[in-house]
Amino acid sequence: MKVLANDGISLGGKLMLEREGFEVIITFVAQDQLANFINQNEIEVLLVRSATKVRQDLIDATNLKIIGRGGVGMDNIDVEYAQSKGIQVINTPEASSASVAEMVMAHVYSLFRNLHDANRTMPLEGETKFKELKKAYGKANELRGKTMGIIGFGRIGREVAKNAIGAGMKVIAYNRTQKEIEVPIEFFDGQKVVFKFKTQSFEDVLAQSDVISLHIPAQEKHIIGAEEIEKMKDGAMIINTARGGVVDEEALLEALDFGKIAGAGLDVFEDEPKPSVRLLMNEKISMSPHLAGSTEEAQERIGMELAEQITRIYKS
Repeated sequence: MKVLANDGISLGGKLMLEREGFEVIITFVAQDQLANFINQNEIEVLLVRSATKVRQDLIDATNLKIIGRGGVGMDNIDVEYAQSKGIQVINTPEASSASVAEMVMAHVYSLFRNLHDANRTMPLEGETKFKELKKAYGKANELRGKTMGIIGFGRIGREVAKNAIGAGMKVIAYNRTQKEIEVPIEFFDGQKVVFKFKTQSFEDVLAQSDVISLHIPAQEKHIIGAEEIEKMKDGAMIINTARGGVVDEEALLEALDFGKIAGAGLDVFEDEPKPSVRLLMNEKISMSPHLAGSTEEAQERIGMELAEQITRIYKS
């Protein structure tokens, strides 16, 4: 039984699979060579993250038994078609939630304290313009008392809420299906507090929030465009760690240029892996290259969870 972890797998996950008798191949295979590699090596299980696409043509060209996605979103896999062919499709919806939530807050803190721009400028001008930079970047704000608006209040959205509450922020949320959601927060000393949220309308969250954080799957059209930005508070910020295309980047750039939006934190982009140069050069944007869920801890959890699911399927 052979497993191809085309986008990698943690050492713990690999070792667990090997103990169960699987041969785990971690060589990266280019998309256009993937079908041939799978067939030539008699691969039964294909594990991917966001880089590798598993579309109908690949499914038809191979004899896979399991397709595993390390992470939450499954938009790079034709899930329903795979299932219609008798292939089991699995993912790890909880494993990276805490890591993504921490990345959201990292971008928020960076924007509120001007770190995103200071880190660019200090190596170039810190020696000659220290006082000027201190004055410019000293015009900052605290998070405490600000409102975090969360669009999509699933596992990751609820983790963001926990972090925001810890920072002293007020949290409001929009969720398409659930109207009342409980978010338990556990502390280091064993104490536990349960926050009860009544979700609000999309428009209300836009209008009331100082920061909008997006946690929804890929959509056919933008969720945040010029019309939605116009409904937001003047000087609000947008954080997108969900999927490229959820935010209309042209509308965002225009809003940043005119000061309607004070800043943005982007981990995902419409044109990955070649983001717009205008985005990359904008001093009001805090950026990271699609790695919100990429911590050592999250990768270990993902690998172990995938290994457990694969083992359970083969033993059933």
